[in-house]
Amino acid sequence: MTFQEQIKQGIPAELPAKRKLAKDVNRAPKRKDILSNDEKELAIRNALRYFPKKWHETLAVEFAQELKDFGRIYMYRFKPDYKIFARPISDYPAKCTQAAAIMLMIQNNLNPAVAQHPEELITYGGNGAVFQNWAQYLITMQYLSIMTEEQTLNMYSGHPMGLFPSSKEAPRVIITNGMMIPNYSKPDDWEKFNALGVTQYGQMTAGSFMYIGPQGIVHGTTITLMNAFRKILSKEESPAGKVFLTSGLGGMSGAQPKAGNIAGCISICAEVNPKAATKRFEQGWVDVLIDSIDELVIRVKKAQELKEVVSIAFIGNVVDVWERFDKDEIYVHVGSDQTSLHIPWTGGYYPVDVSYEESNRLIREEPKLFKEKVQASLRRQAASINNHTAKGTYFFDYGNAFLLEASRAGADIMAENNIDFKYSSYVQDILGPMCFDYGFGPFRWVCTSGNPEDLDKTDEIAMRVLQEIMENSPKEIQLQMQDNITWIKDAKKNKMVVGSQARILYADAEGRSKIAEAFNKAIAEEKIGPIVIGRDHHDVSGTDSPYRETSNIYDGSKFTADMAIQNVIGDSFRGATWVSIHNGGGVGWGEVINGGFGMVLDGTPEADSRLKSMLFYDVNNGIARRSWARNNEALFAIKREMKRTPSLKVTIPNLVDDSLLKDLF
Repeated sequence: MTFQEQIKQGIPAELPAKRKLAKDVNRAPKRKDILSNDEKELAIRNALRYFPKKWHETLAVEFAQELKDFGRIYMYRFKPDYKIFARPISDYPAKCTQAAAIMLMIQNNLNPAVAQHPEELITYGGNGAVFQNWAQYLITMQYLSIMTEEQTLNMYSGHPMGLFPSSKEAPRVIITNGMMIPNYSKPDDWEKFNALGVTQYGQMTAGSFMYIGPQGIVHGTTITLMNAFRKILSKEESPAGKVFLTSGLGGMSGAQPKAGNIAGCISICAEVNPKAATKRFEQGWVDVLIDSIDELVIRVKKAQELKEVVSIAFIGNVVDVWERFDKDEIYVHVGSDQTSLHIPWTGGYYPVDVSYEESNRLIREEPKLFKEKVQASLRRQAASINNHTAKGTYFFDYGNAFLLEASRAGADIMAENNIDFKYSSYVQDILGPMCFDYGFGPFRWVCTSGNPEDLDKTDEIAMRVLQEIMENSPKEIQLQMQDNITWIKDAKKNKMVVGSQARILYADAEGRSKIAEAFNKAIAEEKIGPIVIGRDHHDVSGTDSPYRETSNIYDGSKFTADMAIQNVIGDSFRGATWVSIHNGGGVGWGEVINGGFGMVLDGTPEADSRLKSMLFYDVNNGIARRSWARNNEALFAIKREMKRTPSLKVTIPNLVDDSLLKDLF
């Protein structure tokens, strides 16, 4: 069968042969054995409903074995034989351009060059899933192949519930992931209900079909790191020869050394998984690979002396590095951590003084002991970080729940009021006041032609638009504008593309709308093919996350999720091609609600109208919320926007004199 024929058939007419499990792939860790025997039977019953009854006897035994071996039912037998990657949009069998574009984005998320655990349909973060199993993938692609412009596909945590009649103006796909009744949103609830096959962890762009490989996190990390050094260095100083120490070289954290090189410092990333570290080295995302801590010390001292710009991957535990650098008086200018602490007990964080292999055994066989060792390791890591910060190191939490889990482990990381952490998150200190409050966030696009020349043309268009905007932009946002003009100018040289022909930059509502409008015009003139625009959920208004995206909200509302819900509803009727809303993101299940969108630009006047309406709201919804929280930068941004857009009327807070409150209670 051809590729298109396989897409159209969905679940095969004949039971495919059982496939041997692929070797030498980065397989997802075995999940917790959490179901009772009755619940395991229910999980099998749930899985079998995708298939004709005549196959049930064979598949029941097979799925039971998968549940035993992996803690989940992935339905490996039904993984298609064709290669999965973002093909040119014309290769997909579809009745409308929007559906074909969504198929392209799904396949990009599952491309082995892009995805962390492609066999298990996981894009990044250890558990960020596109689908729960291969049957869901097959049915979804089949639905998209027959979808018209007057139908909408409803996706329930990876499950394609069906095509429903709608209208041309409605989204083509509505995605929800992990939406739980609040009292059932603890980490073990995810383990249980995901094992039953009724919910999944969509992370952020994984479950919304909008991941573009590590480029997105490279850009965000670059912006973060550049501004972190700006906070501690004088204007005359360069980051060259200055040390950035962190950990993690996985699906998201693997971007750190590349960002360190672009920011111009010495970056040291510790990674316990030799395969992950070696993969980044072979990809050219890190310059030096070292597995001896003695050799690491020598190499870092040399780099400091020569004021090098170099990235170093250390195969080992970051706790050892923090402690050794403290002992040997290696000064760390900037420190952070990007291990997957949103899943600390299932391989997101590995304890010091325990080998990688032994840790994996403990996860499976002695989970209680593993948890004890992880928490002891977090206490040691925090203690060593405290020693460094006493010497002047600037440490920030990178939104991976490091401080949250360290506090739960009893580490010394609480502020004097015993409510706040003694270290700020990068959103509190950097991205919040410097970017999100002004409306700047991660705008991205994908050239669906698959043609690198189209990407070059869009880079030129975006740079030209940003330069034109910067000429008349206020001084408050000049730095953000210049950083992103520099980024887009150097993006090709920095070899950012992995998977689809995609690009990302930070822009506000004006920048996003004008760039998208220019793209749509170029498509209409047949200079480039159709474009998918979107953003990371990690943005101005897409995510309510009290320990990350909304950590710089101080009016008591950071634990509410109205903004993210309003955002996805508002985008859906303003022209988005697809929208998504998830429980859980980079900081963990039950800790965040986040939403995203995708929009197809096809050169039509309708696309032009949709992009102007939706992109304006998508950003200003968040600025309005941030201004109501009394954030000065957001107040500036929303007042400026109301002057430019008379139909925008936002409730502005009346500020209170602090002295009035002192003696009230």
